Amino acid sequence: MTDEIKQWEYRVQTVGSFLGGVKADELEALLNAWGEEGWEVVSTHILENANKINVIAKRPLTDRVKRTRSMPSYGGR
Repeated sequence: MTDEIKQWEYRVQTVGSFLGGVKADELEALLNAWGEEGWEVVSTHILENANKINVIAKRPLTDRVKRTRSMPSYGGR
């Protein structure tokens, strides 16, 4: 049994608008889509004067993503 250190990839997205704020149904749709892609929200940060939030998520880093990052022309094909 090996003690492998888990590696993560992260995603940050700003949600909301100055005039409209954060709409619950749009946030829910975003979170459901991310969940289907394997993302787990780990934190949020409210941008108080902008009526927006930053949503921070992570998922395990895959070999495919590592290859794509190290060889951008590879493109995950």
